[in-house]
Amino acid sequence: MLTNNKNVLNWVDEMVALTKPDKVVWIDGSEEQLNGLREEAMKTGEMIKLNEEKLPGCFLHRTAVNDVARVEHRTFICSRKEEDAGPTNNWWDPKEAYKTLGDLFDGVMKGRTMYVIPYSMGPIGSKMTKVGVELTDSIYVVLNMDIMTRMGKAALEHLGDESNDFVRGLHSKADLDEEKRYICHFPEDNTIWSINSGYGGNVLLGKKCFALRIASYQGKNEGWMAEHMLILGLENPQGEVKYITAAFPSACGKTNLAMLIPPEIYRKQGYKVWCVGDDIAWLRQGDDGRLWAINPENGFFGVAPGTNDKSNPNALATTRKNTIFTNVVHNLDDNTVWWEGLDKNPPENALNWKGEPWNGKTADTKGAHPNSRFTAPAKGCPCVSPEFDNPKGVPVSAIVFGGRRAKTAPLVYQSFDWNHGVFVGSIMASETTAAATGAVGVVRRDPMAMLPFCGYHMGDYFQHWIDMGKKLGDKAPKIFNVNWFRTDDEGHFIWPGFGDNMRVLLWILDRCDGKADAVETSIGYEPKAADINVEGLDIDTSVVEGLLSVDKDLWKQEAEGIEEFYGKFGDKLPKELHDELEGLKKRLG
Repeated sequence: MLTNNKNVLNWVDEMVALTKPDKVVWIDGSEEQLNGLREEAMKTGEMIKLNEEKLPGCFLHRTAVNDVARVEHRTFICSRKEEDAGPTNNWWDPKEAYKTLGDLFDGVMKGRTMYVIPYSMGPIGSKMTKVGVELTDSIYVVLNMDIMTRMGKAALEHLGDESNDFVRGLHSKADLDEEKRYICHFPEDNTIWSINSGYGGNVLLGKKCFALRIASYQGKNEGWMAEHMLILGLENPQGEVKYITAAFPSACGKTNLAMLIPPEIYRKQGYKVWCVGDDIAWLRQGDDGRLWAINPENGFFGVAPGTNDKSNPNALATTRKNTIFTNVVHNLDDNTVWWEGLDKNPPENALNWKGEPWNGKTADTKGAHPNSRFTAPAKGCPCVSPEFDNPKGVPVSAIVFGGRRAKTAPLVYQSFDWNHGVFVGSIMASETTAAATGAVGVVRRDPMAMLPFCGYHMGDYFQHWIDMGKKLGDKAPKIFNVNWFRTDDEGHFIWPGFGDNMRVLLWILDRCDGKADAVETSIGYEPKAADINVEGLDIDTSVVEGLLSVDKDLWKQEAEGIEEFYGKFGDKLPKELHDELEGLKKRLG
Protein backbone atom coordinates (compact mmCIF):
# COMPACT_ATOMS: atom_id res chain seq x y z
CA MET A 1 0.00 0.00 0.00
CA LEU A 2 1.22 3.51 -0.78
CA THR A 3 -0.91 5.25 1.86
CA ASN A 4 -2.45 4.91 5.31
CA ASN A 5 -5.33 7.21 4.35
CA LYS A 6 -8.44 5.28 5.45
CA ASN A 7 -10.71 7.34 3.15
CA VAL A 8 -8.71 6.23 0.13
CA LEU A 9 -8.26 2.62 1.29
CA ASN A 10 -11.94 2.11 2.17
CA TRP A 11 -13.10 3.52 -1.15
CA VAL A 12 -10.64 1.36 -3.15
CA ASP A 13 -11.86 -1.72 -1.21
CA GLU A 14 -15.48 -0.86 -2.06
CA MET A 15 -14.70 -0.50 -5.76
CA VAL A 16 -12.66 -3.73 -5.79
CA ALA A 17 -15.66 -5.52 -4.25
CA LEU A 18 -17.87 -4.04 -7.00
CA THR A 19 -15.67 -4.65 -10.07
CA LYS A 20 -13.98 -7.90 -8.86
CA PRO A 21 -10.57 -7.63 -10.59
CA ASP A 22 -8.23 -10.63 -10.52
CA LYS A 23 -5.40 -8.39 -9.35
CA VAL A 24 -4.96 -4.88 -7.91
CA VAL A 25 -1.80 -2.89 -8.72
CA TRP A 26 -1.03 0.41 -6.99
CA ILE A 27 0.80 2.81 -9.30
CA ASP A 28 3.76 4.37 -7.50
CA GLY A 29 4.98 6.39 -10.49
CA SER A 30 8.40 4.69 -10.64
CA GLU A 31 10.09 4.28 -14.01
CA GLU A 32 10.66 0.59 -13.23
CA GLN A 33 6.93 -0.07 -12.79
CA LEU A 34 6.01 2.02 -15.86
CA ASN A 35 8.54 0.15 -18.03
CA GLY A 36 6.96 -3.13 -16.96
CA LEU A 37 3.54 -1.82 -18.03
CA ARG A 38 4.93 -0.60 -21.37
CA GLU A 39 6.38 -4.07 -22.02
CA GLU A 40 3.04 -5.67 -21.18
CA ALA A 41 1.13 -3.28 -23.46
CA MET A 42 3.53 -4.01 -26.33
CA LYS A 43 3.01 -7.79 -25.89
CA THR A 44 -0.79 -7.43 -26.17
CA GLY A 45 -0.53 -4.96 -29.07
CA GLU A 46 -2.20 -2.20 -27.05
CA MET A 47 0.92 -0.11 -27.64
CA ILE A 48 3.31 -0.15 -30.59
CA LYS A 49 6.86 0.97 -29.87
CA LEU A 50 8.07 3.51 -32.43
CA ASN A 51 11.53 4.17 -33.91
CA GLU A 52 13.79 4.70 -30.87
CA GLU A 53 16.29 6.83 -32.83
CA LYS A 54 13.76 9.18 -34.45
CA LEU A 55 11.07 9.13 -31.74
CA PRO A 56 12.72 8.02 -28.46
CA GLY A 57 10.28 6.77 -25.82
CA CYS A 58 7.29 7.15 -28.19
CA PHE A 59 4.37 4.77 -28.74
CA LEU A 60 1.37 4.41 -31.04
CA HIS A 61 -2.10 3.36 -29.84
CA ARG A 62 -5.35 2.78 -31.73
CA THR A 63 -8.75 3.13 -30.10
CA ALA A 64 -11.84 1.19 -31.14
CA VAL A 65 -13.36 2.62 -34.33
CA ASN A 66 -16.54 3.57 -32.41
CA ASP A 67 -14.56 5.40 -29.73
CA VAL A 68 -12.66 8.36 -31.15
CA ALA A 69 -13.88 11.55 -29.43
CA ARG A 70 -15.55 12.98 -26.35
CA VAL A 71 -19.21 11.91 -26.28
CA GLU A 72 -21.13 14.93 -25.03
CA HIS A 73 -24.52 13.21 -25.41
CA ARG A 74 -23.35 10.38 -23.10
CA THR A 75 -21.78 12.75 -20.55
CA PHE A 76 -23.87 13.52 -17.46
CA ILE A 77 -23.88 15.81 -14.45
CA CYS A 78 -25.52 13.79 -11.67
CA SER A 79 -26.38 16.50 -9.15
CA ARG A 80 -29.06 15.73 -6.58
CA LYS A 81 -31.32 18.47 -7.92
CA GLU A 82 -31.91 18.71 -11.67
CA GLU A 83 -31.83 22.52 -11.63
CA ASP A 84 -28.26 22.44 -10.28
CA ALA A 85 -27.06 20.83 -13.54
CA GLY A 86 -28.72 23.60 -15.54
CA PRO A 87 -30.05 23.70 -19.10
CA THR A 88 -26.71 23.20 -20.88
CA ASN A 89 -25.79 19.88 -19.22
CA ASN A 90 -27.33 16.42 -19.47
CA TRP A 91 -28.71 15.68 -16.00
CA TRP A 92 -29.23 12.24 -14.51
CA ASP A 93 -30.60 11.48 -11.06
CA PRO A 94 -27.56 10.23 -9.10
CA LYS A 95 -29.52 7.36 -7.54
CA GLU A 96 -30.50 6.10 -11.00
CA ALA A 97 -27.01 6.72 -12.43
CA TYR A 98 -25.30 4.82 -9.61
CA LYS A 99 -27.80 1.96 -10.07
CA THR A 100 -27.42 1.74 -13.89
CA LEU A 101 -23.63 2.08 -13.84
CA GLY A 102 -23.33 -0.06 -10.70
CA ASP A 103 -24.91 -2.94 -12.64
CA LEU A 104 -22.50 -2.37 -15.55
CA PHE A 105 -19.49 -2.18 -13.20
CA ASP A 106 -20.53 -5.29 -11.24
CA GLY A 107 -17.80 -7.86 -11.95
CA VAL A 108 -16.58 -5.90 -15.00
CA MET A 109 -12.90 -6.42 -14.12
CA LYS A 110 -13.05 -10.21 -13.69
CA GLY A 111 -10.02 -11.60 -15.52
CA ARG A 112 -8.43 -8.14 -15.55
CA THR A 113 -6.06 -6.07 -13.44
CA MET A 114 -7.25 -2.94 -11.63
CA TYR A 115 -4.65 -0.16 -11.59
CA VAL A 116 -4.93 2.33 -8.72
CA ILE A 117 -3.60 5.67 -9.99
CA PRO A 118 -3.08 8.41 -7.37
CA TYR A 119 -2.42 11.70 -9.13
CA SER A 120 -1.97 15.36 -8.37
CA MET A 121 -3.60 18.16 -10.38
CA GLY A 122 -1.11 20.98 -10.00
CA PRO A 123 2.43 21.15 -8.56
CA ILE A 124 3.03 18.90 -5.52
CA GLY A 125 2.95 21.06 -2.39
CA SER A 126 0.90 23.91 -3.88
CA LYS A 127 -2.11 25.30 -1.97
CA MET A 128 -3.89 25.35 -5.33
CA THR A 129 -3.35 21.64 -6.00
CA LYS A 130 -5.99 18.89 -5.71
CA VAL A 131 -5.59 15.11 -5.64
CA GLY A 132 -7.48 12.41 -7.50
CA VAL A 133 -7.40 8.63 -7.52
CA GLU A 134 -8.42 6.85 -10.72
CA LEU A 135 -9.14 3.12 -10.80
CA THR A 136 -8.89 1.66 -14.31
CA ASP A 137 -8.41 -1.61 -16.19
CA SER A 138 -6.49 0.13 -19.00
CA ILE A 139 -2.69 0.33 -19.23
CA TYR A 140 -3.21 3.03 -21.90
CA VAL A 141 -4.89 5.15 -19.21
CA VAL A 142 -2.04 4.59 -16.73
CA LEU A 143 0.62 5.59 -19.28
CA ASN A 144 -1.32 8.68 -20.40
CA MET A 145 -2.03 9.76 -16.81
CA ASP A 146 1.72 9.49 -16.18
CA ILE A 147 2.24 12.14 -18.87
CA MET A 148 -0.82 14.30 -18.10
CA THR A 149 -0.57 14.47 -14.28
CA ARG A 150 1.95 14.24 -11.46
CA MET A 151 1.22 10.59 -10.76
CA GLY A 152 2.22 8.19 -8.01
CA LYS A 153 3.31 8.16 -4.40
CA ALA A 154 4.00 11.91 -4.16
CA ALA A 155 0.30 12.64 -4.87
CA LEU A 156 -0.76 10.54 -1.85
CA GLU A 157 1.88 12.25 0.30
CA HIS A 158 0.39 15.59 -0.76
CA LEU A 159 -3.08 14.34 0.26
CA GLY A 160 -1.88 13.15 3.67
CA ASP A 161 -3.26 10.44 5.92
CA GLU A 162 -6.44 12.16 7.11
CA SER A 163 -7.85 14.20 4.21
CA ASN A 164 -11.02 13.15 2.42
CA ASP A 165 -10.61 15.86 -0.24
CA PHE A 166 -9.79 13.69 -3.24
CA VAL A 167 -11.71 12.98 -6.44
CA ARG A 168 -12.78 9.35 -6.81
CA GLY A 169 -12.55 8.17 -10.40
CA LEU A 170 -13.69 4.73 -11.56
CA HIS A 171 -13.11 3.67 -15.17
CA SER A 172 -13.48 0.44 -17.12
CA LYS A 173 -13.17 -0.20 -20.83
CA ALA A 174 -15.78 -2.93 -20.22
CA ASP A 175 -16.85 -4.05 -23.76
CA LEU A 176 -16.42 -0.61 -25.42
CA ASP A 177 -20.17 -0.82 -26.14
CA GLU A 178 -21.21 2.64 -27.35
CA GLU A 179 -24.85 2.02 -26.35
CA LYS A 180 -23.69 1.54 -22.76
CA ARG A 181 -21.00 4.25 -22.78
CA TYR A 182 -21.44 6.70 -19.91
CA ILE A 183 -19.28 9.44 -18.44
CA CYS A 184 -20.95 10.48 -15.19
CA HIS A 185 -19.94 13.24 -12.77
CA PHE A 186 -21.31 13.38 -9.23
CA PRO A 187 -20.19 16.87 -8.13
CA GLU A 188 -21.55 16.60 -4.57
CA ASP A 189 -19.67 13.31 -4.08
CA ASN A 190 -16.34 14.31 -5.71
CA THR A 191 -16.86 11.27 -7.94
CA ILE A 192 -16.52 10.39 -11.65
CA TRP A 193 -17.60 7.09 -13.22
CA SER A 194 -16.71 6.29 -16.83
CA ILE A 195 -17.49 3.03 -18.61
CA ASN A 196 -17.29 1.49 -22.11
CA SER A 197 -14.80 3.99 -23.56
CA GLY A 198 -11.05 3.89 -24.08
CA TYR A 199 -10.69 7.37 -25.69
CA GLY A 200 -8.59 9.97 -23.83
CA GLY A 201 -11.17 12.69 -23.19
CA ASN A 202 -13.61 10.14 -21.74
CA VAL A 203 -11.17 8.08 -19.67
CA LEU A 204 -8.25 10.26 -18.54
CA LEU A 205 -10.40 11.37 -15.63
CA GLY A 206 -7.96 14.05 -14.47
CA LYS A 207 -8.50 15.92 -17.73
CA LYS A 208 -11.87 17.56 -18.54
CA CYS A 209 -13.79 15.41 -16.02
CA PHE A 210 -11.90 16.48 -12.90
CA ALA A 211 -9.92 19.56 -13.96
CA LEU A 212 -13.02 21.30 -15.33
CA ARG A 213 -16.37 19.65 -14.54
CA ILE A 214 -15.70 18.66 -10.92
CA ALA A 215 -13.18 21.45 -10.25
CA SER A 216 -15.52 24.18 -11.54
CA TYR A 217 -18.07 23.03 -8.93
CA GLN A 218 -15.37 22.89 -6.22
CA GLY A 219 -14.18 26.35 -7.26
CA LYS A 220 -17.67 27.84 -6.96
CA ASN A 221 -18.00 26.43 -3.42
CA GLU A 222 -14.46 27.29 -2.33
CA GLY A 223 -14.08 30.71 -4.00
CA TRP A 224 -11.72 29.96 -6.91
CA MET A 225 -12.12 29.22 -10.63
CA ALA A 226 -11.41 26.25 -12.90
CA GLU A 227 -11.31 27.49 -16.49
CA HIS A 228 -10.77 26.11 -20.00
CA MET A 229 -7.84 28.47 -20.57
CA LEU A 230 -4.26 28.51 -21.76
CA ILE A 231 -1.68 30.39 -19.68
CA LEU A 232 1.23 32.16 -21.38
CA GLY A 233 3.97 34.47 -20.22
CA LEU A 234 5.26 37.27 -22.45
CA GLU A 235 8.76 38.46 -21.64
CA ASN A 236 9.93 41.88 -22.84
CA PRO A 237 13.56 42.78 -23.71
CA GLN A 238 14.05 44.10 -20.13
CA GLY A 239 13.31 40.59 -18.78
CA GLU A 240 9.88 41.44 -17.29
CA VAL A 241 7.23 38.71 -17.76
CA LYS A 242 3.47 39.40 -17.81
CA TYR A 243 0.94 36.55 -17.87
CA ILE A 244 -2.23 36.14 -19.91
CA THR A 245 -4.92 33.47 -19.67
CA ALA A 246 -7.11 32.88 -22.72
CA ALA A 247 -10.22 30.83 -23.52
CA PHE A 248 -11.07 29.63 -27.03
CA PRO A 249 -13.44 26.92 -28.26
CA SER A 250 -11.76 24.05 -30.16
CA ALA A 251 -10.09 24.78 -33.53
CA CYS A 252 -9.47 28.43 -32.68
CA GLY A 253 -5.70 28.13 -32.29
CA LYS A 254 -5.51 27.74 -28.53
CA THR A 255 -2.47 25.43 -28.43
CA ASN A 256 -0.79 27.51 -31.15
CA LEU A 257 -1.23 30.66 -29.06
CA ALA A 258 -0.03 28.92 -25.88
CA MET A 259 3.24 28.00 -27.64
CA LEU A 260 3.54 31.11 -29.79
CA ILE A 261 6.87 31.92 -31.39
CA PRO A 262 7.42 35.71 -31.62
CA PRO A 263 7.80 37.20 -35.12
CA GLU A 264 11.39 37.82 -36.12
CA ILE A 265 11.27 41.59 -35.49
CA TYR A 266 10.36 40.89 -31.86
CA ARG A 267 12.73 37.93 -31.45
CA LYS A 268 15.64 40.14 -32.51
CA GLN A 269 14.67 42.68 -29.84
CA GLY A 270 14.72 39.95 -27.19
CA TYR A 271 11.01 39.21 -26.69
CA LYS A 272 10.15 35.66 -25.53
CA VAL A 273 6.92 33.74 -24.97
CA TRP A 274 6.64 31.08 -22.25
CA CYS A 275 3.99 28.35 -22.11
CA VAL A 276 2.58 27.64 -18.64
CA GLY A 277 -0.41 25.69 -19.95
CA ASP A 278 -2.26 24.98 -23.20
CA ASP A 279 -5.72 23.96 -21.98
CA ILE A 280 -6.73 24.44 -18.34
CA ALA A 281 -6.12 27.12 -15.72
CA TRP A 282 -7.04 27.08 -12.05
CA LEU A 283 -7.30 30.67 -10.78
CA ARG A 284 -7.25 31.83 -7.19
CA GLN A 285 -6.87 35.15 -5.42
CA GLY A 286 -3.38 35.40 -3.95
CA ASP A 287 -2.27 36.95 -0.65
CA ASP A 288 -1.50 40.14 -2.59
CA GLY A 289 -5.13 40.41 -3.77
CA ARG A 290 -4.28 39.64 -7.42
CA LEU A 291 -5.53 36.67 -9.45
CA TRP A 292 -2.97 33.84 -9.73
CA ALA A 293 -3.06 30.84 -12.08
CA ILE A 294 -1.67 27.32 -12.14
CA ASN A 295 -1.88 24.74 -14.88
CA PRO A 296 -3.25 21.66 -13.07
CA GLU A 297 -1.91 19.39 -15.83
CA ASN A 298 1.58 18.08 -16.49
CA GLY A 299 1.33 17.39 -20.23
CA PHE A 300 -0.42 18.26 -23.48
CA PHE A 301 -3.26 16.23 -25.01
CA GLY A 302 -3.15 17.87 -28.43
CA VAL A 303 -4.91 17.35 -31.76
CA ALA A 304 -2.36 15.96 -34.24
CA PRO A 305 -3.80 16.91 -37.69
CA GLY A 306 -2.65 20.37 -38.73
CA THR A 307 0.24 20.39 -36.24
CA ASN A 308 3.37 21.09 -38.27
CA ASP A 309 6.56 23.10 -38.41
CA LYS A 310 4.73 26.23 -39.54
CA SER A 311 1.55 26.11 -37.43
CA ASN A 312 3.21 25.08 -34.18
CA PRO A 313 6.91 24.18 -34.22
CA ASN A 314 7.03 24.04 -30.40
CA ALA A 315 4.18 21.51 -30.19
CA LEU A 316 5.79 19.43 -32.91
CA ALA A 317 9.14 19.49 -31.09
CA THR A 318 7.37 18.45 -27.87
CA THR A 319 6.02 15.30 -29.57
CA ARG A 320 9.48 14.09 -30.60
CA LYS A 321 10.16 12.33 -27.29
CA ASN A 322 8.22 10.28 -24.68
CA THR A 323 4.91 10.83 -26.47
CA ILE A 324 1.90 8.57 -26.98
CA PHE A 325 0.23 9.02 -30.39
CA THR A 326 -3.39 7.92 -30.76
CA ASN A 327 -5.17 7.17 -34.07
CA VAL A 328 -2.49 8.57 -36.40
CA VAL A 329 -0.86 6.95 -39.46
CA HIS A 330 1.85 4.33 -38.85
CA ASN A 331 4.66 4.70 -41.40
CA LEU A 332 5.97 1.15 -41.78
CA ASP A 333 9.10 2.14 -43.73
CA ASP A 334 10.79 3.77 -40.76
CA ASN A 335 8.36 2.95 -37.89
CA THR A 336 7.35 6.59 -37.35
CA VAL A 337 4.00 8.40 -37.46
CA TRP A 338 2.30 10.80 -39.87
CA TRP A 339 -0.93 12.80 -40.03
CA GLU A 340 -2.70 15.14 -42.42
CA GLY A 341 -1.10 18.57 -42.37
CA LEU A 342 2.24 17.33 -40.98
CA ASP A 343 4.02 17.74 -44.33
CA LYS A 344 3.38 17.28 -48.05
CA ASN A 345 4.99 13.86 -48.09
CA PRO A 346 2.55 11.17 -46.89
CA PRO A 347 4.01 7.67 -46.55
CA GLU A 348 3.13 5.09 -49.19
CA ASN A 349 3.76 1.96 -47.12
CA ALA A 350 1.65 2.65 -44.05
CA LEU A 351 -1.29 1.67 -41.88
CA ASN A 352 -4.12 4.15 -41.34
CA TRP A 353 -5.61 4.97 -37.93
CA LYS A 354 -7.72 1.80 -38.08
CA GLY A 355 -4.64 -0.35 -38.74
CA GLU A 356 -5.53 -0.97 -42.41
CA PRO A 357 -2.95 -0.80 -45.27
CA TRP A 358 -2.83 2.79 -46.55
CA ASN A 359 -0.90 4.54 -49.32
CA GLY A 360 -0.88 8.27 -48.77
CA LYS A 361 -0.04 9.01 -52.41
CA THR A 362 -3.09 7.20 -53.82
CA ALA A 363 -5.62 6.92 -50.97
CA ASP A 364 -8.87 8.85 -51.19
CA THR A 365 -9.46 8.56 -47.44
CA LYS A 366 -7.64 10.31 -44.59
CA GLY A 367 -4.92 8.31 -42.92
CA ALA A 368 -5.19 9.84 -39.43
CA HIS A 369 -8.49 10.37 -37.66
CA PRO A 370 -9.42 14.12 -37.67
CA ASN A 371 -9.42 13.98 -33.84
CA SER A 372 -6.22 11.92 -33.56
CA ARG A 373 -4.04 12.96 -30.63
CA PHE A 374 -0.63 13.22 -29.07
CA THR A 375 -0.04 13.01 -25.31
CA ALA A 376 3.27 14.73 -24.64
CA PRO A 377 5.06 15.85 -21.45
CA ALA A 378 4.98 19.63 -20.93
CA LYS A 379 8.63 19.53 -19.82
CA GLY A 380 9.56 18.50 -23.37
CA CYS A 381 8.23 21.77 -24.79
CA PRO A 382 11.05 24.13 -25.92
CA CYS A 383 9.14 27.15 -24.55
CA VAL A 384 7.85 25.65 -21.27
CA SER A 385 7.82 28.36 -18.61
CA PRO A 386 10.47 28.36 -15.87
CA GLU A 387 7.47 28.98 -13.55
CA PHE A 388 5.71 25.76 -14.66
CA ASP A 389 6.16 24.04 -11.27
CA ASN A 390 5.92 27.17 -9.12
CA PRO A 391 3.50 26.26 -6.30
CA LYS A 392 2.33 29.90 -6.10
CA GLY A 393 1.37 29.93 -9.79
CA VAL A 394 1.72 33.08 -11.90
CA PRO A 395 -0.07 36.46 -11.56
CA VAL A 396 -2.61 37.17 -14.32
CA SER A 397 -2.59 40.60 -16.02
CA ALA A 398 -5.19 39.94 -18.73
CA ILE A 399 -7.97 37.46 -19.52
CA VAL A 400 -8.63 36.97 -23.23
CA PHE A 401 -11.71 35.44 -24.86
CA GLY A 402 -11.95 34.54 -28.53
CA GLY A 403 -13.91 32.69 -31.14
CA ARG A 404 -13.96 32.06 -34.85
CA ARG A 405 -16.15 34.75 -36.48
CA ALA A 406 -15.95 35.58 -40.17
CA LYS A 407 -17.43 39.08 -39.93
CA THR A 408 -18.87 40.05 -36.54
CA ALA A 409 -16.12 40.39 -33.94
CA PRO A 410 -13.20 42.77 -34.59
CA LEU A 411 -9.54 41.74 -34.27
CA VAL A 412 -9.44 42.87 -30.63
CA TYR A 413 -11.44 44.89 -28.15
CA GLN A 414 -11.33 45.46 -24.40
CA SER A 415 -14.31 45.28 -22.09
CA PHE A 416 -15.43 48.47 -20.33
CA ASP A 417 -15.01 46.82 -16.90
CA TRP A 418 -15.11 43.40 -15.19
CA ASN A 419 -18.88 42.81 -15.48
CA HIS A 420 -18.83 43.84 -19.12
CA GLY A 421 -15.91 41.40 -19.53
CA VAL A 422 -18.04 38.59 -18.05
CA PHE A 423 -20.70 39.56 -20.61
CA VAL A 424 -18.10 39.39 -23.41
CA GLY A 425 -17.04 35.91 -22.27
CA SER A 426 -20.63 34.73 -21.90
CA ILE A 427 -21.52 35.60 -25.53
CA MET A 428 -18.55 33.81 -27.16
CA ALA A 429 -19.51 31.94 -30.30
CA SER A 430 -17.62 29.83 -32.80
CA GLU A 431 -17.84 27.20 -35.47
CA THR A 432 -17.94 23.53 -34.43
CA THR A 433 -15.06 21.12 -35.16
CA ALA A 434 -14.22 17.42 -35.07
CA ALA A 435 -13.02 17.53 -31.44
CA ALA A 436 -16.64 17.14 -30.34
CA THR A 437 -18.81 14.60 -32.15
CA GLY A 438 -21.50 16.11 -34.41
CA ALA A 439 -21.87 18.52 -37.31
CA VAL A 440 -18.92 20.67 -38.40
CA GLY A 441 -19.16 24.39 -39.32
CA VAL A 442 -22.25 25.35 -37.30
CA VAL A 443 -21.94 28.53 -35.21
CA ARG A 444 -22.48 27.62 -31.61
CA ARG A 445 -22.42 29.73 -28.46
CA ASP A 446 -19.81 28.56 -26.04
CA PRO A 447 -19.54 30.88 -23.03
CA MET A 448 -15.93 31.11 -21.80
CA ALA A 449 -15.36 27.91 -23.91
CA MET A 450 -16.93 26.12 -20.91
CA LEU A 451 -20.27 24.96 -22.33
CA PRO A 452 -19.36 21.24 -22.39
CA PHE A 453 -17.26 21.47 -19.22
CA CYS A 454 -19.16 23.45 -16.58
CA GLY A 455 -20.12 21.04 -13.80
CA TYR A 456 -23.16 23.01 -12.62
CA HIS A 457 -25.81 25.53 -13.74
CA MET A 458 -24.23 27.99 -16.16
CA GLY A 459 -26.32 30.86 -14.75
CA ASP A 460 -24.67 30.19 -11.37
CA TYR A 461 -21.32 29.98 -13.18
CA PHE A 462 -21.81 33.50 -14.61
CA GLN A 463 -22.75 34.68 -11.11
CA HIS A 464 -19.56 33.14 -9.73
CA TRP A 465 -17.54 35.16 -12.27
CA ILE A 466 -19.32 38.34 -11.17
CA ASP A 467 -18.67 37.50 -7.50
CA MET A 468 -14.96 36.92 -8.25
CA GLY A 469 -14.83 40.40 -9.79
CA LYS A 470 -16.21 41.92 -6.58
CA LYS A 471 -13.64 40.00 -4.56
CA LEU A 472 -10.72 41.09 -6.77
CA GLY A 473 -11.88 44.72 -6.99
CA ASP A 474 -9.30 47.02 -8.60
CA LYS A 475 -6.75 44.14 -8.65
CA ALA A 476 -8.84 42.23 -11.21
CA PRO A 477 -7.21 41.46 -14.58
CA LYS A 478 -8.47 43.41 -17.61
CA ILE A 479 -10.69 41.42 -19.99
CA PHE A 480 -10.35 41.36 -23.80
CA ASN A 481 -11.83 39.62 -26.83
CA VAL A 482 -9.86 38.63 -29.95
CA ASN A 483 -10.83 37.23 -33.33
CA TRP A 484 -7.99 36.02 -35.56
CA PHE A 485 -10.47 34.64 -38.10
CA ARG A 486 -12.01 37.59 -39.91
CA THR A 487 -12.36 36.83 -43.62
CA ASP A 488 -12.62 38.85 -46.82
CA ASP A 489 -15.48 38.37 -49.29
CA GLU A 490 -13.66 35.39 -50.86
CA GLY A 491 -13.44 33.69 -47.46
CA HIS A 492 -9.67 34.21 -46.99
CA PHE A 493 -8.34 35.12 -43.56
CA ILE A 494 -7.20 38.75 -43.47
CA TRP A 495 -5.02 38.62 -40.35
CA PRO A 496 -1.89 36.42 -40.65
CA GLY A 497 -2.41 34.79 -37.23
CA PHE A 498 0.05 32.34 -35.61
CA GLY A 499 3.15 34.16 -34.25
CA ASP A 500 1.84 37.52 -35.46
CA ASN A 501 -0.94 37.32 -32.87
CA MET A 502 1.75 38.55 -30.48
CA ARG A 503 1.31 42.02 -32.04
CA VAL A 504 -2.20 42.09 -30.56
CA LEU A 505 -1.07 40.65 -27.21
CA LEU A 506 1.45 43.50 -26.86
CA TRP A 507 -1.34 46.08 -27.24
CA ILE A 508 -3.35 44.13 -24.65
CA LEU A 509 -0.49 44.22 -22.15
CA ASP A 510 0.18 47.90 -22.87
CA ARG A 511 -3.49 48.55 -22.03
CA CYS A 512 -3.07 46.67 -18.75
CA ASP A 513 -0.08 48.89 -17.94
CA GLY A 514 -1.88 52.09 -18.96
CA LYS A 515 0.62 52.62 -21.80
CA ALA A 516 -1.71 52.41 -24.83
CA ASP A 517 -4.60 54.54 -26.03
CA ALA A 518 -7.98 53.19 -27.06
CA VAL A 519 -11.08 54.30 -28.92
CA GLU A 520 -14.47 53.79 -27.30
CA THR A 521 -16.93 51.90 -29.54
CA SER A 522 -20.40 50.49 -28.93
CA ILE A 523 -18.92 47.06 -28.04
CA GLY A 524 -15.82 48.06 -26.04
CA TYR A 525 -12.44 49.82 -26.24
CA GLU A 526 -10.46 49.23 -29.43
CA PRO A 527 -6.90 50.08 -30.40
CA LYS A 528 -6.14 52.90 -32.79
CA ALA A 529 -5.11 51.12 -35.99
CA ALA A 530 -1.64 52.71 -35.78
CA ASP A 531 -1.13 51.14 -32.33
CA ILE A 532 -1.07 47.60 -33.76
CA ASN A 533 2.48 47.20 -35.06
CA VAL A 534 2.35 45.73 -38.60
CA GLU A 535 6.05 46.22 -39.39
CA GLY A 536 7.24 43.36 -41.61
CA LEU A 537 3.69 42.32 -42.56
CA ASP A 538 2.03 42.61 -45.95
CA ILE A 539 -0.70 44.70 -44.31
CA ASP A 540 -1.13 48.43 -43.94
CA THR A 541 -3.02 50.55 -41.44
CA SER A 542 -6.15 50.67 -43.62
CA VAL A 543 -6.40 46.85 -43.45
CA VAL A 544 -6.08 47.01 -39.66
CA GLU A 545 -8.83 49.65 -39.64
CA GLY A 546 -11.01 47.18 -41.54
CA LEU A 547 -10.18 44.42 -39.06
CA LEU A 548 -11.24 46.72 -36.22
CA SER A 549 -14.48 47.89 -37.85
CA VAL A 550 -17.74 47.27 -35.97
CA ASP A 551 -20.74 46.60 -38.22
CA LYS A 552 -23.70 47.83 -36.18
CA ASP A 553 -26.26 45.87 -38.22
CA LEU A 554 -24.37 42.62 -37.63
CA TRP A 555 -24.15 43.46 -33.94
CA LYS A 556 -27.89 44.13 -33.77
CA GLN A 557 -28.43 40.60 -35.12
CA GLU A 558 -25.85 39.39 -32.61
CA ALA A 559 -27.80 41.04 -29.77
CA GLU A 560 -30.91 39.11 -30.85
CA GLY A 561 -28.91 35.86 -30.81
CA ILE A 562 -27.57 36.69 -27.33
CA GLU A 563 -31.07 37.44 -26.05
CA GLU A 564 -32.29 34.08 -27.33
CA PHE A 565 -29.31 32.27 -25.79
CA TYR A 566 -29.75 34.05 -22.45
CA GLY A 567 -33.38 32.92 -22.44
CA LYS A 568 -32.14 29.40 -21.63
CA PHE A 569 -30.98 30.48 -18.19
CA GLY A 570 -34.29 31.95 -17.02
CA ASP A 571 -34.14 33.70 -13.67
CA LYS A 572 -30.69 32.21 -13.00
CA LEU A 573 -29.17 34.70 -15.47
CA PRO A 574 -27.45 37.35 -13.33
CA LYS A 575 -29.14 40.75 -13.55
CA GLU A 576 -25.71 42.24 -14.35
CA LEU A 577 -25.58 40.32 -17.65
CA HIS A 578 -29.13 41.30 -18.55
CA ASP A 579 -28.14 44.92 -17.90
CA GLU A 580 -25.00 44.55 -20.06
CA LEU A 581 -27.13 43.27 -22.96
CA GLU A 582 -29.52 46.20 -22.60
CA GLY A 583 -26.52 48.55 -22.52
CA LEU A 584 -25.18 47.04 -25.76
CA LYS A 585 -28.56 47.47 -27.48
CA LYS A 586 -28.73 51.10 -26.38
CA ARG A 587 -25.23 51.84 -27.66
CA LEU A 588 -26.09 50.21 -30.99
CA GLY A 589 -29.12 52.52 -31.17
